[in-house]
Amino acid sequence: MVPAIVSTKYATYLFFGAPGSGKGTQGTTLGTLPRFFHCACGDVFRRMDTRSPLGKAFLKYSSKGRLVPDEITVELWKESIAHVVESGAFKPDIDYLVLDGIPRNVRQAELMSEIIAVKRVFHLHCADVNKVVARLKKRALKDNRLDDANEDVIRRRLETYRKESLPLLDFFGPDLIVEVDATEPPVVVMQTILSHIVKDRVRPGDFTEQPDA
Repeated sequence: MVPAIVSTKYATYLFFGAPGSGKGTQGTTLGTLPRFFHCACGDVFRRMDTRSPLGKAFLKYSSKGRLVPDEITVELWKESIAHVVESGAFKPDIDYLVLDGIPRNVRQAELMSEIIAVKRVFHLHCADVNKVVARLKKRALKDNRLDDANEDVIRRRLETYRKESLPLLDFFGPDLIVEVDATEPPVVVMQTILSHIVKDRVRPGDFTEQPDA
């Protein structure tokens, strides 16, 4: 399927942070509210049709443990979003798109800029790397992903994030970025996020509409 042409960019809030920063938790929570549609990077691959040309191209790389080119990743994301728009799950004229885990690097952000209008980038940061490592170990054990509980593996993931993903902060610039302390309790983190979203109110009537019946 060729993704539908978007005449108006999707109004988007990005959750950004190192592995273990809680961006998935916060994105999922925000996505439960009316007028917000949450799409995590993992959702894109779960919805992928492995029989399609894009799905086959993705598998060509991933099945061999090779890095999937950014162009293929972003095209898969566009295709996934086109599906949820077509289904009515995401209504871009009245809903906000909430993303976490994508874009992962500057090239992906450049490719996605033609389809999303980023309103805010919520940077969930934790100054203490050891706390992040401990959180990832706990999560891996809880999910029974024993390989991910290895501290060397975790620190390699954090180093990859530092080299490949952290430059996104410079790409988006300070005017869009909201620094959020990821070590606060999740409810406090969400309160901070919502305070900025409500303050923005970029559309008339935002956040005052009743949820669909």
